[in-house]
Amino acid sequence: MLGDQVVNRLGYGAMQLAGKGVFGPPRDRAEAVAVLREAVESGVNHIDTSDFYGPHVTNEIIREALHPYRDDLVIVTKVGARRGADASWIPAFTKEELTRAVHDNLRNLGLDVIDVVNLRAMFSVHGPAEGSIQEPLMVLADLKRQGLIRHIGLSNVTTGQVEEGRRITEIVCVQNMYNLVNRADDAMIDRLAAADTAYVPFFPLGGFSPLQSSTLSDVAARLGATPMQVALAWLLKRAPNILLIPGTSSRVHLRENLDAAEIDLPEEAMPELDGMVPAWR
Repeated sequence: MLGDQVVNRLGYGAMQLAGKGVFGPPRDRAEAVAVLREAVESGVNHIDTSDFYGPHVTNEIIREALHPYRDDLVIVTKVGARRGADASWIPAFTKEELTRAVHDNLRNLGLDVIDVVNLRAMFSVHGPAEGSIQEPLMVLADLKRQGLIRHIGLSNVTTGQVEEGRRITEIVCVQNMYNLVNRADDAMIDRLAAADTAYVPFFPLGGFSPLQSSTLSDVAARLGATPMQVALAWLLKRAPNILLIPGTSSRVHLRENLDAAEIDLPEEAMPELDGMVPAWR
């Protein structure tokens, strides 16, 4: 579940549809449109995006490819940052910035209401860091009361911020970095699972530094799969509340990602994969 809607556990993240560094237009816009259409035709009904991808680029491509949207398609966006002229990522937490961001997402996606808006915390560029999210979250809660947002989630947050958020409004999902070798959120995932709250890992395949491991390659070879498919299958098996949004700008890679849902990891492979966590973690 994502909010009050059932979604398939393998969704699609649109970040890679923008240009290099998630800035500017894609190299091949026609392929970007084709990737989105094939994703939805293949059963994807959860798309993750943001108007600060590009900026505006991915939302405009989503609208071109998929509008009018299928009734079962859940579009999730995020606010809390903006892009500088040099492609930098700049915190955008004021009431005016957040309100403008929600309206920009609505306009560029061609929506009257956004299914889920994630508040991305920007207290550190390196990952979650403590800091109160009360004021910006109250802005989103007010926009929800106005009917512009159906549900609210959080991104790049600590456990303390999740609890703070829940005291302000319903939180339907948490989106943090998590994958086979980045598991700082293990305890959070289990707590969210107990509360039936979705956890959506970004960079499930390592992001800008793709996962590389002889262990991962060995398990994949035995299963007749690719290492990245095994990495996704491990996440699906890790906890029932995990929803995946691997991104790609290629239809070939899209099909490879979606096929990961068909992989049933044998129990004997789990200790090998679990052991991939670096010792310093």
